[in-house]
Amino acid sequence: MPRYFFQISYEGTNFLGWQKQAKGATVQSSIEDSLSKLCSMKPISIIGCGRTDTGVHAKKYFFHVDLKEKVDLSQFKFKLNLMLEKTISIHKIFQVSDNLHARFNAKLRTYKYFIHFKKDAFKQHTSWWISQDIDLELMNKAAVLLIGKMDFEAFSKKHTDVKTHICTITKADFTSIDNGIVFEISANRFLRNMVRAIVGTLIEVGLHKISLEEFQQIITSKSRQNAAASAPASGLFLWDVVY
Repeated sequence: MPRYFFQISYEGTNFLGWQKQAKGATVQSSIEDSLSKLCSMKPISIIGCGRTDTGVHAKKYFFHVDLKEKVDLSQFKFKLNLMLEKTISIHKIFQVSDNLHARFNAKLRTYKYFIHFKKDAFKQHTSWWISQDIDLELMNKAAVLLIGKMDFEAFSKKHTDVKTHICTITKADFTSIDNGIVFEISANRFLRNMVRAIVGTLIEVGLHKISLEEFQQIITSKSRQNAAASAPASGLFLWDVVY
């Protein structure tokens, strides 16, 4: 059966994350239902490049699906976009080799986390409003400590079914944007809740509640209870995936 890759984006506010669940709307279940309708109501299963949690967004997300026959990609994309919610967009569909896997063949993933400093009614679902003054320079010094291959269990959700907490982070820094900042982080893989836990802890550094030495100790402790509370889901975007 031909295998197709789909490049999509979604605004995750009204979804219980990517992964299909027994109850509640998810991005995966919404797409599978629409694909099934396009394929004569045959059950369709798709494989995503990763899972995003409730309220998290994706600017560039990939999934693959095996269909029983070749399709007119232009018409297929047009019809699928008409059927899906306005908060899910299909950007590209292309046929790939049968062994290319959306999740396991991804080499690099990038997330961005957006923070704004002035209350903005139009950013409540896509950014985190912080009214306090924060030390951007100090947060970037702490972010440097994340670079490299190491154990990030301190920033992982507990009791997940992973074999290892080792990740290789290649980029982690904050940059200034209009009335706010954005944190960008790239790695070969991410743990559940990892980015939000990192951002929440880095903000504590920026508020001078955690020192650089304490931040380093949090990493080496491998204990989630030592890190700060997770940043809200609203500001987090899966930004890019490289194969």
